[in-house]
Amino acid sequence: MRKMIFFGIVIFLSIVITLSVAISATDKKKAELYKQAQLFSDTLAIIQSDYVEEPKSKDLIYGALKGMLSSLDPHSQFMDPETYNELKVNTEGKFGGIGIEITIKDGLLTVVTPIEDTPAWKAGIKANDRIVKINNELTRDISITEAVKKMRGNSGDPVNITILRESEKKILDLKIIRDIIRIKDIKEATILDNQIAYIRLIEFSENTANDLDKALNALNKTQMKGIILDLRNNPGGLLESAVKVVERFIEKNKLVVYTKARKQSQNLELISRYGHPILDLPIIVLINEGSASGSEIVAGALQDYGRALVVGVKSFGKGSVQTVIPLGDGSALRLTTSKYFTPNGKEIHGKGIIPDIVVQEAKIMPETGEEAAVEDKSSEVFDQVEKRDNKPENKIMDKYKNDVQLMRSMDILKGIIVYRNIGKK
Repeated sequence: MRKMIFFGIVIFLSIVITLSVAISATDKKKAELYKQAQLFSDTLAIIQSDYVEEPKSKDLIYGALKGMLSSLDPHSQFMDPETYNELKVNTEGKFGGIGIEITIKDGLLTVVTPIEDTPAWKAGIKANDRIVKINNELTRDISITEAVKKMRGNSGDPVNITILRESEKKILDLKIIRDIIRIKDIKEATILDNQIAYIRLIEFSENTANDLDKALNALNKTQMKGIILDLRNNPGGLLESAVKVVERFIEKNKLVVYTKARKQSQNLELISRYGHPILDLPIIVLINEGSASGSEIVAGALQDYGRALVVGVKSFGKGSVQTVIPLGDGSALRLTTSKYFTPNGKEIHGKGIIPDIVVQEAKIMPETGEEAAVEDKSSEVFDQVEKRDNKPENKIMDKYKNDVQLMRSMDILKGIIVYRNIGKK
């Protein structure tokens, strides 16, 4: 009996000690916070009383909030009322700009990807280019919103961009003429060689799933045997749309992506709900360093389920979730609240999606010298024959024959199709 009482007292004391440690740790954190808040308050008072010119209280507080949020990560930001209103403006799918997705990476304004067929794309801007100047002003300590504001403007007006391309050790000064940026989700949907369907998806918006359904229905009439889903230079877009794309190729009630946050209530799991997915066709997903966010969710999910082979080079690695929280005076916080993970638990942010088969981006260049001269002469000889025998499918393939990653993907997919057919015999 005494032993039982003794053990009861020990257990009780251990619980009390544990609780007191937890309470003391919480109190310690609160005391530290109050101490730092007092430091902030003292600094604010000194500036207001001793600074050479009398500052506005609002400017001081806004400046402090901007610094506070920017110290967290590149995507968190304090937005004053004007900046927040700009964020809320409905662009209706078009705006005057140069057509790039940007982020802050390693403290530098960095191109995630240029949007295809926009002024930035035509000027030769590439993923991971560093924007060091906009209109001859250094971009040091600039926020993403401020950078976007500087680059947007009236269609037809020029903007001067200075680019640092670290991979080539080049600094490029570019004069780019702004244009109305019209974004079409599906850039291309066609049949290539051997009944292989090719779908180029350049972003995820509200209409992406419907547009994809239409494209797949049209391509299915040609009895396609495999699909290449090209997500290169796709910066992402709406999370829900990316999930719907994955749903088209995996079974119902499967985890597509999930998020982890500090608050349990902010954790999110997105499950496939589509009732008629394509499950019998082999798929290859093409990615590169310009594939980000939604693209990485699609590639990661299809890779995890073994539903697709991912081909290309490692993706950008943007997998964090920002929540916009309005404040009382019309300003707002854009705060990183969670991160994306693939179904198998792979973190996307800062990691990217690693391809199953790495194929570097390259161009097949014509030969030079004497061999090229001989080839040119022979092309003249056969010119008339080519004009006579030129078939529609050859014209399509001519368009892609210099795309090494796509050609390699086609070879891989052809091999998978042949292997499947052998297995059926």
